[in-house]
Amino acid sequence: MRIIRSGAAPVGIVLALALTGCSMLESSGGGGDAAIDELSIVVPAGPGGGWDQTGRAMQADMQEEGLVGSATVTNVDGAGGTVGLANIATETDPNTLLVMGLVMVGAVETNEAQARIEQTTPIARLTEEQEVIVVPKESDYQTIDDLVGAITENGKEVAITGGSAGGTDHILAGMLLQASGMPSENIASSLNYIAYSGGGESLAALLGNNVDAGISGVSEYAEQVQAGELRALAVSGAERVDALPDTPTLTEAGYDVVLTNWRGVVAPGSIDDAEKEALTSAVTELAESDAWQATLEEKAWDDAFLAGDEFDTYLDGNIAEIKTVLKDIGLVR
Repeated sequence: MRIIRSGAAPVGIVLALALTGCSMLESSGGGGDAAIDELSIVVPAGPGGGWDQTGRAMQADMQEEGLVGSATVTNVDGAGGTVGLANIATETDPNTLLVMGLVMVGAVETNEAQARIEQTTPIARLTEEQEVIVVPKESDYQTIDDLVGAITENGKEVAITGGSAGGTDHILAGMLLQASGMPSENIASSLNYIAYSGGGESLAALLGNNVDAGISGVSEYAEQVQAGELRALAVSGAERVDALPDTPTLTEAGYDVVLTNWRGVVAPGSIDDAEKEALTSAVTELAESDAWQATLEEKAWDDAFLAGDEFDTYLDGNIAEIKTVLKDIGLVR
């Protein structure tokens, strides 16, 4: 089985967005002749997290590059991003982007959200971060095969920690067991996943030998791996990462899994082709700009830009794959 990579709110919520005077100009050029006069960037989470950092970096860089006349960021927190999604799915202003990603793909399913990503207009994937699977330094598990073999043999006696239930870390655990050949009906009963709200808590559980393994973004665990406090068994991307050059990918280890915690943007479902093209053009020019390339380096974000029909196809496949995994791990009926 090939796993492609990829990150309930009532719909009738009225959200006050700071949108004023938004209009679409006829010009489609970038630089100083912005096609979009005023752009609203909706971040479906509170300040400070990855989505918020992405939205605010877009705001700053698009203004610096003259790709928009001005840009505002509005935080709309709740339910894994599905509160913000409920608004954007019915938004009529064409100059609006919603920051989203793999986490929202999972949250839509686990929260049984009425609003769905399919109701929006996909614009682009922007960044991604690989996951890493680690064990404490004292662990007997030397390879990813050792860990998978222990889960296969002992089931829930093997505890794996990571972020929120149904999030990227949990999804990777399910994909790993899928790719190992474990029957789908056995995955939920075999996987003992202990969810924490943040990487710090899961790290403490690992360092305290309270769990057998952990899964998180590379940035969360790399320092402790480099210090010898954790042993990295595998990373989840298509290629090895610079921070952990000696750690094989899951594919190298024989598991047909490639998963990244990606982030991107979508627009309201009501926009027409010309409005979609204007937004896609502006975001494409952002991705190619010096300002954005500097941001990627500063934030240590991997460039994962994908737009147009390619992103549409990717997103459809990602949603289908993640829904299957969440069913297998018992979070979706």
